[in-house]
Amino acid sequence: MSSEELARRLQRKLDAEQRDTKPGSPAQTGADEEEPPPERPGAASSELTEKLNRRLDIHDGTTKPKQMKVFNPYTEFKEFSRKQIKDMEKMFKRFDSGKDGFIDLMELKLMMEKLGAPQTHLGLKNMIKEVDEDYDGKLSYREFLLIFRRAAAGELQEESGLMALARLSEIDVSTKGVLGARDFFEAKVQALSVRSKFEAEIREEQEEKKRMELERKQRRAAFKELQSTFCS
Repeated sequence: MSSEELARRLQRKLDAEQRDTKPGSPAQTGADEEEPPPERPGAASSELTEKLNRRLDIHDGTTKPKQMKVFNPYTEFKEFSRKQIKDMEKMFKRFDSGKDGFIDLMELKLMMEKLGAPQTHLGLKNMIKEVDEDYDGKLSYREFLLIFRRAAAGELQEESGLMALARLSEIDVSTKGVLGARDFFEAKVQALSVRSKFEAEIREEQEEKKRMELERKQRRAAFKELQSTFCS
């Protein structure tokens, strides 16, 4: 929509509201009862003007649209290792059958059945409700990670569906082997800093790639040597 068209629509809206507020108008005399005047026309006009002006500014390039905050699981969930987060992401994507970035009630039902811990309809709704921060009735990837954060911190009840999900997921977020500390987050701080651990894991991944590449080259060289022996 062009800026001129937006301006015309805004002007028509303002003119209509001004006519409705004049003495003797149908809105004031009650002649037209099917279309009562809107409450607080000044506030509605101001809000509409602000929204349309912002759209005009965005269209003209004088302002920028509001940017959505980018979610980075590695920086927000520092208590987990890169491998743990990647395993959680794989699991989330596997059960996000709609590929819309959410696990809804039916997808959660299927997940719990696959894990061998089926839940009632009410139980599934309570599972979502426990970590549903935006109240949309489904699990985002971030809310999915919250399940494992709460499980690792010992904040889930033993008989809860979320605890069953965390236990049966094959993703180890237990505190065993981390100085025997009871609190998961304190144990991580005592073991080593998050930054150094993160960097160590990256180096480990790079070394693993180098090792696999070296083995591939060695196998290729051995094959060529064997091939030249038979061909000579």
